[in-house]
Amino acid sequence: MNAAIVVVAVLVDLTIRVIAITVIPQNRKPQTAAAWLLAIFLLPYVGILVFLLIGNTKLSKRRREKQHEISAYILETTEGIERASLERPLPSWLHSIVELNRTLGSMPLVGGNSADLFTDSDASLTAMTDAVAGATRYVHAEFYILAFDRTSAPFFASLEAAVARGVTVRVLLDHLASRRSPHYFRTLRRLKKAGVSWQLMLPVQPFRGRYQRPDLRNHRKILVVDGTVAFTGSQNIIDPSYNKLGNLRRGLRWKDLMVRFDGPVVTGINALFVTDWYSETNELLSRETELEHRSTGANLLDAQVVPSGPGFDLENNLRLFNALLYNAQRRVIITSPYFVPDDSMLYAITNAALRGLDVQLFVSEVGDQPVVYHAQRSYYEALLRAGVRIWLYRSPIVLHAKHFTIDDDVAVIGSSNMDMRSFSLNFEISVMIHSTAFVAELRDVEQSYRDNSRELVLEQWLERSLRSKVLDNAARLTAAVQ
Repeated sequence: MNAAIVVVAVLVDLTIRVIAITVIPQNRKPQTAAAWLLAIFLLPYVGILVFLLIGNTKLSKRRREKQHEISAYILETTEGIERASLERPLPSWLHSIVELNRTLGSMPLVGGNSADLFTDSDASLTAMTDAVAGATRYVHAEFYILAFDRTSAPFFASLEAAVARGVTVRVLLDHLASRRSPHYFRTLRRLKKAGVSWQLMLPVQPFRGRYQRPDLRNHRKILVVDGTVAFTGSQNIIDPSYNKLGNLRRGLRWKDLMVRFDGPVVTGINALFVTDWYSETNELLSRETELEHRSTGANLLDAQVVPSGPGFDLENNLRLFNALLYNAQRRVIITSPYFVPDDSMLYAITNAALRGLDVQLFVSEVGDQPVVYHAQRSYYEALLRAGVRIWLYRSPIVLHAKHFTIDDDVAVIGSSNMDMRSFSLNFEISVMIHSTAFVAELRDVEQSYRDNSRELVLEQWLERSLRSKVLDNAARLTAAVQ
């Protein structure tokens, strides 16, 4: 009897391994497939169960169909816009990237926009609150984390006042991210009290028939007011400490970057809200994707919205980032709180440095997510050896801003980290901007980071402890399991 059990166990184990080798590599990056196979070969039963739970990075067929419907609608309604007058001639290499973005995400490059940078979380939250206070038609708020606390209370009060004035207020918040944050149920009660129309994004509620892979999340941060003003960037609607006891004990505070846009690009940003609202409610807000006004004044810029996420067939943000890196001529400066590149991006960044470009990376000295923190550290040696300068923003501030600049006239800013999660598992928003004046402003921001950072040097890094090296390399393996 015991011998028969052993034989059955061996056959099951062998079957799992054979099926894994056959199935897992299909349509997966080699590094991701290798990580999954390693997990399954080391722990066959546990590995296969985890793979069945989170191995599929695609949303349901119906949700993907909705994304395609919206993309087709955007293409149709914006036909010819890309031929409109831009603010200045594009670099010759940028034309093909604009076309790439149009093909992947349907959004055109449009001129006639203005942008204001906010490097202080209190200032940006005040600006968003004031924008809602001036709304006359509608407010669309979509945030990865939305929490009612002392810091965000004026924003919620502004939403309630807008509803009282007869303004239509719609709110989207990511289910699990907001659920894991303090004051979740108090936040929902506050939204109900305010009278806004709100929905959870990507809810994991299997007993209500709402379920997908739990770690497919909507990471976007968007506020649109009346179709004429939009905010996007890295900031969630919550206190910069995230109200967590561990953060408060360590004195951790998040430093973000937000941008207020005026002009036609607001329509593209609003289209992402419309897409996500349609996905969660089946209500298509088609009238609210119409092109709005051009801004007037000095320092106008060209901008193109690039949506990405598991609703798309390709990794739109990764393709944009890599295309820009390979076309850079002089300088690449990257700011990303979570930096875990796939092989293609690691090659693109190190190639830029090896070509003699000035390549710099800003990350935090301290990490709030241990696995990601150690995974990103595993890339530092390869980057330093290639000539990339790495700046560690000093603790206890967590540098949460997400942006990078190419040469002196192209920038990307939004919600996307440069990590495999943002490339494959999260819905993100990126805005590509063509403007020497805007890049100059970001240069000042980058210098402020530099003034509050210490530079990591290769000799120092190679002397770190064996324990750190083991943790870094182990975390790197888990980062590829998607």
